[in-house]
Amino acid sequence: MKLERFYGILIPILSIILGMVVGAIVMVIGGYDPIAGFDQLFYGIFGEPYSIGETLRAAAPLIFAGLAVAFAFRTGLFNIGVEGQVLVGWMVAVWIGISFDLPTAIHLPLALIGAGLAGALWAAVPGILKARFHVHEVITSIMMNYIALYVTNDILRHVIGIKNERTDSVKETASLASPFLQELTDFSRLHNGIFIAVVAALVFWFILWKTTLGYELRAVGFNKSAAEYAGMGVNKNIILSFVISGVFAGFAGAMEGLGTFQNMTLNASFTGVGFDGIAVALLGANNPIGVVLAALLFAGLNIGGLSMQQIGIPPELIKIIIAFIIIFVASGYAIRLVIEKLTVKRAEGKKVKGADK
Repeated sequence: MKLERFYGILIPILSIILGMVVGAIVMVIGGYDPIAGFDQLFYGIFGEPYSIGETLRAAAPLIFAGLAVAFAFRTGLFNIGVEGQVLVGWMVAVWIGISFDLPTAIHLPLALIGAGLAGALWAAVPGILKARFHVHEVITSIMMNYIALYVTNDILRHVIGIKNERTDSVKETASLASPFLQELTDFSRLHNGIFIAVVAALVFWFILWKTTLGYELRAVGFNKSAAEYAGMGVNKNIILSFVISGVFAGFAGAMEGLGTFQNMTLNASFTGVGFDGIAVALLGANNPIGVVLAALLFAGLNIGGLSMQQIGIPPELIKIIIAFIIIFVASGYAIRLVIEKLTVKRAEGKKVKGADK
């Protein structure tokens, strides 16, 4: 168990280092100075309060998306439909934020709950198809992404209403904006959603490891046949896992609709947050602490990458670094095999030296 935990920490760290090394090689090949590039990158992440605020702001939806993917992974399912669940959560949060006149104590929680429920309902469809008809969740959930895109676009046009390709801004009573945080970070777009995201990571941990429900969900993910033999409702738990995963994804949409943008834009709604959540969950080893740290890393790379343009390095280079980090994490078994072989050889070398003495 300790060895597994060791590899769970070591492989992501090695993957980040190797991704950075590949990024440096690509910079050299492209004729750029990697030292200056990484210096500008890290300055763009940590150099100013504004950059720090933007990094934390970008991390909030990624934390939720990562938790959504990780929750499904932990229960033996692959929810690749997080992107669509983000969209419907975003849309419902904005609709509630625009349509009602309520005090903040009611309006904001209502918008957040609405976003979570929308994500849950959208995720329930592939969950039901998986549980009742054994349809593979990867196929159904990814198709639901495109349905979500076109359904939300149609609702934006004909129900909510748009002006200049976007909705009205949500009312102040439904906004996650924090004047204090914005002033603290030189008027970045940092909002209170980052605190909600951290609480969500704690909720994730509590559900999976401190409740009977979490035990059953993990048992079903580990071995469906054994769980069924033990009297656990396999089909019920599959659906429930998707529903809870969808709640996290819906909240990710709320972070964008009530926090970052305060509205929803037509035809620019495919955010990439849901797909990035897969990488965040993978790098974070489906652990809530790991997901938070991975989200901060990805957010920092994306925000810091923008500042690299100031010295002529294209921001697309950051996408290359992120891609290689994901590749190395996905190749964790191969990295682990290399480490184990090196460890065995080192141990054998010590035995030979000891025998010679």
